[in-house]
Amino acid sequence: MGLLGMILAAVLVAILLAFIIVKFLPLKLRWIASILLLALTAFLVSKIYYGIMEPIIFNKTKVVKYSKVVENLKIIRDAEVKHFEVTGQYTKDKNALIKFIDTAQLALTETKTIVEKENRGGGIIIDVEKRKTDTIGYEPVSKYFKGKNYKEMFKVPGVEGKEFEIEVGTVEKVPGMVVPTFYVKTPKQDILKGMNESLLKQELEQIATDQIKGEYVSVGSLDEVSTGGNWPPSYDKKDSDKEE
Repeated sequence: MGLLGMILAAVLVAILLAFIIVKFLPLKLRWIASILLLALTAFLVSKIYYGIMEPIIFNKTKVVKYSKVVENLKIIRDAEVKHFEVTGQYTKDKNALIKFIDTAQLALTETKTIVEKENRGGGIIIDVEKRKTDTIGYEPVSKYFKGKNYKEMFKVPGVEGKEFEIEVGTVEKVPGMVVPTFYVKTPKQDILKGMNESLLKQELEQIATDQIKGEYVSVGSLDEVSTGGNWPPSYDKKDSDKEE
């Protein structure tokens, strides 16, 4: 509506100025009016162009900024998942999580099906298949973070002095079964600081499925068992391309 109003206003101003020039301005002074009209036209064209391009530029810029933030969130998510595999819980201690990557060992297991004799009584003995899991070795957790800057993973890219907020909790998945959870987030407002206020307000209210919903860029949840992020699949496409 703002852009449409600007165009209508430009048309009305042009008509009004043309009428004034023809009706009241002496012929010898009309060259001055022509220059002013050209200047006004150039100004309005630039305003209209910027009005059209600003949302496009905003969307391209936000994707670039968000992509860097999402990359760090993925590293934090992977670190939390490995921490859970080894310890059975998540952590909000950032230094401890970095140290965990540097020093922890992940058990390698092998599951086999074995057959055991089972006495059912009365002289009846049957073969019963059972699954047996054995630890066959260990590997460093750091192996899974090779080439990733996990030492700096808690810093929010592009936001000076800002770190991700981490919370841990539990959820009762089914009655009697309590499961650990984690949630990592950072406000969009900080990431997009200095950009168009009107477009930023719209961004914080996003609900579209192809956008990052809500006021935060986040991964995990305290309300359900999830290690997913709130970003759409397009932010994971780069990872898929690398694997190919």
